[in-house]
Amino acid sequence: MSSNAWIHLHIVFSTKGRLPTIDAAWRPNLYAYLRSVLHAMATHPLAVGGVDDHVHLLIAVKPTHFFPEVMRDLKAHSSHWVRGTVGFHEFAWQEGYGVFSVGCHGDATIRRYIEAQEAHHRSRSFEAELRAMVAAHGEGPGEAV
Repeated sequence: MSSNAWIHLHIVFSTKGRLPTIDAAWRPNLYAYLRSVLHAMATHPLAVGGVDDHVHLLIAVKPTHFFPEVMRDLKAHSSHWVRGTVGFHEFAWQEGYGVFSVGCHGDATIRRYIEAQEAHHRSRSFEAELRAMVAAHGEGPGEAV
């Protein structure tokens, strides 16, 4: 008998220094690349989005995945892609990330939230968004991502 177990995670991580370095001109290609890296790691990207200084992901991972390695590889491969393909040689991701578990019934809500990032950030900063996410999950103030 085989097992079918997936853990759904909402992940957020920012550019180094939270600088607005993800240009709208190549942002969709970055999202496509992030999806391809996640597929190659046998995870399922369910939603990818963000704005000029951070990215949100909704992914499904197997319990056997070692999540810190997933994030290390995703950030390394994508920063290499930006430097090589886009030609932005100074591009880097900030150290760390936020990761929050999502019940499968919450997927649709998180997907809409990720898809609406541009509109969402017209009225709320990334820092305020992250603090609210941490607070909503019952954590302390946490470190900035």
